[in-house]
Amino acid sequence: MILQALNDYYQRKTRLPDSGLAPPGFEHKAIPFVVVLTAAGDFAALEDTREGEGKKRIAKSFLAPQTVKRSSGVAANLLWDNPGYVFGADTKGKPERAREQHMAFVAAIRDRFASSSDAGIQAVLTFLDRGDFELVFAHPLWPEIRESGANLTFRLEGDICPVCEREAVVDALTADSREDAAATGLCLVSGTADVIERLHPSVKGVWGAQTAGANIVSFNLDAFSSYGKAQGGNAPVGKRAAFAYTTALNHLLAKGSKQRIQVGDASTVFWAETPGHPMEELFPGFFSEPARDDPDHGTQAVAAWLAAPITGADSFEDDGTRFYVLGLAPNAARIAVRFWHVKTVGELAVNIRRHFDDIRIIHAPHEPETLTLFRLLVATATQGKAENIPPNLGGDLMRSVIENLPYPQTLLAGAIRRIRAERQVTYPRAAIIKACLNRYSEMEELKMSLDENNTNAAYRLGRLFAVLERIQERASPNLNATIRDRYYGAASSTPMTVFSTLLKLKNHHIAKLDNKGEAVNLEKLIGQIMEGIDDFPAQLGLQDQGRFAIGYYHQRQAFFSKTDKSEQGE
Repeated sequence: MILQALNDYYQRKTRLPDSGLAPPGFEHKAIPFVVVLTAAGDFAALEDTREGEGKKRIAKSFLAPQTVKRSSGVAANLLWDNPGYVFGADTKGKPERAREQHMAFVAAIRDRFASSSDAGIQAVLTFLDRGDFELVFAHPLWPEIRESGANLTFRLEGDICPVCEREAVVDALTADSREDAAATGLCLVSGTADVIERLHPSVKGVWGAQTAGANIVSFNLDAFSSYGKAQGGNAPVGKRAAFAYTTALNHLLAKGSKQRIQVGDASTVFWAETPGHPMEELFPGFFSEPARDDPDHGTQAVAAWLAAPITGADSFEDDGTRFYVLGLAPNAARIAVRFWHVKTVGELAVNIRRHFDDIRIIHAPHEPETLTLFRLLVATATQGKAENIPPNLGGDLMRSVIENLPYPQTLLAGAIRRIRAERQVTYPRAAIIKACLNRYSEMEELKMSLDENNTNAAYRLGRLFAVLERIQERASPNLNATIRDRYYGAASSTPMTVFSTLLKLKNHHIAKLDNKGEAVNLEKLIGQIMEGIDDFPAQLGLQDQGRFAIGYYHQRQAFFSKTDKSEQGE
């Protein structure tokens, strides 16, 4: 299903002008250096295609013949490669292997274009056959090329494009004349007869995977094989389909792609059945952080979409276009499918809106109105670092959002664990707890802001703890630490052990208040809260610890709101 959807995406996309997808046999390859040759095959220049400054220079991308699969053997790319293959330059103390690589590079060109009379190909072959590369080695750019092992290709003097983009090369590589009829079989992706691909092209751009690329379909040990089939024969995919799905996936995963986000450890790509659908542009704003150099990108569009039921704008809820979401994670030399979701745009829109309704909670004016998945995940991670997010949590959370399922229990546990460790009930953590508990109970148990009618004992104890902390802060404004820093963990899990002590401390603190009217109001508030508490529980379970945190958070936000209003009135 995944490969079929990617294959269909490639076929639809290539029908559009300026699709950005490579034709069969090719890929878009960043090549830093170009060897310029005359028509007679003489060296003319060595060009640096990189743009930018310092280490952030980016090489120009060309339409190059598809990368060959390499392991420990010698296999040359066609018309482009590293210095060892192109010039036989020994950079690893193995001159014999470098000569073998160079011979393979020349042989690949000669074998593939044996009958070609193209001027560019003939110039490259003449240059390589002479084997006189002294002018190249004397060029100022050569030491950097040799040291870095950067890729090179060729261009004919006077041409704009490199030799690998010339019409003769494109025609030769897109033809099917070299297929082995004996290896033809039924492709499981397209359902048609095709030459079965033995080794699928590599998929690059998955965060944490090998930089050279990895595979979704791979059989490299006998234990993975069956019925005497070898490698790709165990999951027969035709050459055309294998090229199409890998090219589409590499296009979606490419650096700078607008159809890629990071969800925990999962590199996530998404696309609509109709290319260019507006949901493709909106989707990243729902789940990923905006770029640092453009923090407002997409936020206004997302805000407008969330307000669509009020403004009457299009909210896509009746849109039947299929939408695909694929999450990939590294797994040794392979790629693991972390999640795969197929929904209509309408179903997706409804479920995303429900998610944002669930996590909506009162917050400070300077904090963002909507929280991305990234902010929710890092709120549960140690030290707030992305690398500390549990591996499966991102995928589980994405599944809950897209499928409108209860949030993972590990998300609630992670938020409560960080609150107890750091003694901070932050806006994202409160949003997580509220959303989790409401979905578990399948009702709006916890409101967006302070609910004085909520009689749950844990919720009221959280409110009580916030009032006791408020009294201490008002009595001693310059304290470096409050009762929250010493007692929050015990108060939220074993209330019986600490609340008697805290209420005694309250009497001491309230006696120090100069404003007697404020003291009376705080005592009344404590009395109102205590009306719903018969006794202090010996222990609170995980969900009740969450209710305690929300009660504390709501009451603290209520204090801040009153303070803001009084300041505005003054």
